[in-house]
Amino acid sequence: MIYWQLFLTFLKIGVLGFGGGYAMLSLIQFEVVEQHQWITAAGFTDIVAISQTTPGPIAFNTATYIGYSATGSVWGSVLATIAVCIPPFIIMLTLCRFFFVFRDNRYVKRIMGFIKPVAIGLIGAAAVLLMNRQNFGDRISFIIFGIVLLTQLFVKKVNPIVLIVVAGVAGYFLY
Repeated sequence: MIYWQLFLTFLKIGVLGFGGGYAMLSLIQFEVVEQHQWITAAGFTDIVAISQTTPGPIAFNTATYIGYSATGSVWGSVLATIAVCIPPFIIMLTLCRFFFVFRDNRYVKRIMGFIKPVAIGLIGAAAVLLMNRQNFGDRISFIIFGIVLLTQLFVKKVNPIVLIVVAGVAGYFLY
């Protein structure tokens, strides 16, 4: 039963998830934390953090981790990952076939103009969902975040990977 629910949930997420992985996070969070309660909000945040550090699209990595967490088996992770991958693959295959024919059409240009702000809004919603008291509940987290943000903004030659590693090491030693 859980496998069927997992498959249908991630199939729905794959169909409705426009704008890329970060835009899909709010939908994934709603489905797996609030609707099905397979994981907690703090667990979801941890899964997103892990998904960001592993190679591959964040939505697929998140589906893999949630599939495993919800079922406790590798088959759950495989099923969730396949379910979230199938709809975008079919949609993109179909759209690419016709996009080159209609790319200069004014209606297609207009539709693409509407999709961009919606995708930005979905990414913003995902950011707001991840910024809760459990994740940023103390001053140390804000200080690390502020230092990394200011360094990224004002020191142009710093590699983002170095910032991630330094922030991780600082968090490890401070906590």
